[in-house]
Amino acid sequence: MLSTMQDVPLQIRRLLEHGTARHASATVDTATPGGLRRVSYAEIGVNAARLAHALRELGVGEGDRVATFMWNNAEHVEAYFAVPCMGAVLHPLNIRLSGDQIAFIADHAEDRVIIVDGTLLPLLAPLLPRLKTVEHLIVNRAGGADPGAFTAPKGVTVHDYAELLAGCPAGYDWPEVDERQAAAMCYTSGTTGDPKGVVYSHRSIYLHAMAAAMPDAFDLSAHDKVLGIVPQFHVLAWGLPYAAFLTGASLAMPDRFLSPGPLAAFIRASRPGKGAGVPTVWQGLLAHVEGDPDADISSLREAVVGGSACPPALMDAYDRHGITLLHAWGMTEMSPLGTVARPPVTATGEEVRAHRLTQGRFPAPVEARLVGPDGVVLPHDGESVGELEVRGPWITGSYYRAEDPDRFHDGWLRTGDVGHISPDGYLTLTDRAKDVIKSGGEWISSVELENHLMGHPAVAEAAVVGVPDDKWGERPLATVVIRDGHQVTFDELRDFLATRVARWQVPERWAIVTEVPKTSVGKFSKATIRACHAAGEYDVVYLR
Repeated sequence: MLSTMQDVPLQIRRLLEHGTARHASATVDTATPGGLRRVSYAEIGVNAARLAHALRELGVGEGDRVATFMWNNAEHVEAYFAVPCMGAVLHPLNIRLSGDQIAFIADHAEDRVIIVDGTLLPLLAPLLPRLKTVEHLIVNRAGGADPGAFTAPKGVTVHDYAELLAGCPAGYDWPEVDERQAAAMCYTSGTTGDPKGVVYSHRSIYLHAMAAAMPDAFDLSAHDKVLGIVPQFHVLAWGLPYAAFLTGASLAMPDRFLSPGPLAAFIRASRPGKGAGVPTVWQGLLAHVEGDPDADISSLREAVVGGSACPPALMDAYDRHGITLLHAWGMTEMSPLGTVARPPVTATGEEVRAHRLTQGRFPAPVEARLVGPDGVVLPHDGESVGELEVRGPWITGSYYRAEDPDRFHDGWLRTGDVGHISPDGYLTLTDRAKDVIKSGGEWISSVELENHLMGHPAVAEAAVVGVPDDKWGERPLATVVIRDGHQVTFDELRDFLATRVARWQVPERWAIVTEVPKTSVGKFSKATIRACHAAGEYDVVYLR
């Protein structure tokens, strides 16, 4: 027996049409050198239609890839809707990858058009002769982003974004695309091997937007304005633009002004109530606010923190400012929403904090299981530790034009994360499988050591990796960044850790660094730390 329900496809065009019609007065604020620039959702809709017309005139058809090389701004939001709604495929390029990786990704995706912010053109221009499939370059000069004179390589035609849109109609007859058709794609950061492409469908993006907007996730409504610090090239800005148009929440986009001072000034001008970004940005903003009595981020009530674990000390510091930091966990392969750490309604006292320190609870569409080293599926008892595997309607089942069978197991995505799950569905990750320190047959969680170290008042950042040891196979090396104006000895840090973890887990090897190396999406680059140690670049102190 079949249902009597209408079969209306889940398309991104419906998010655009809803946002521009029902929430026409909602706004996108973009930071500029002269202050914020504000446009309405109605204006975003008009420009998205004009951009679609312009791309069609350039020969972009169904399934063609249109890349962006942009900061978070209004024009980037326009591309988020114009490209997939016209039937093409949006491809945000990660501006923080190496030139070789960017060239590989653009060629692998076969991008035909790149929309680039003027301030980023000097970074992209040297790569253009290497991009075999790019035919058109559209330069966005809004907000003082004029790169000046530029000569394109042979075969690439350069267009001005505003001029290209100026003569185009303000409406577009959006096609009825199949909801399973490709809408956007992002590539993994490629820390091991070549980056791999993940292709999202209209259906997966629509469902992800609905889940992200739910009260137990980002909790969005037309009453909200969200500060989008997470880059739009990082898993589609965690789906925030689509969730915003679904709910009518306004957006505050900081463009290139991400250093703490300008970011604080933008928050003061735009007055967002919520935010989303990686821990390193929130750490920098906190240091600025606590050192500048004129800084005002009081409009913020809460912020979702993802990309890597949020140190408990950072959560506590923002609590003192009346701002709640919420853990979220996900992956490029997951669109990315996997969990959000909102405590259950029954939690009281210390239970609230304990739940906030987990990675969070899975939404209904995301199934999760833990698999032990022997392949046995483990119980969700809050104690059994195994590798996390997931499946669901916004989780990839393969990579684009790349085989990696080891990442998939009987229809489940192997995340490479190790942890445990409580009976009520809260995930606690103890480490990445590749970062667990295996010492004398026992496992040490590098994340736990890092969180404790960053709880010391003299430590700004700390990263821990396993390094070879003749006796135990592997032992932890702690690299620490000392806060300005503070002093601390390694003996003091060792004794500090010894009161919080088993004595045998405390590192013997210590090194001070000026900054913990980061990946292109702001995570600690432990591969870089291990390589630097192997090359003898650290002044390691051994405590017996």
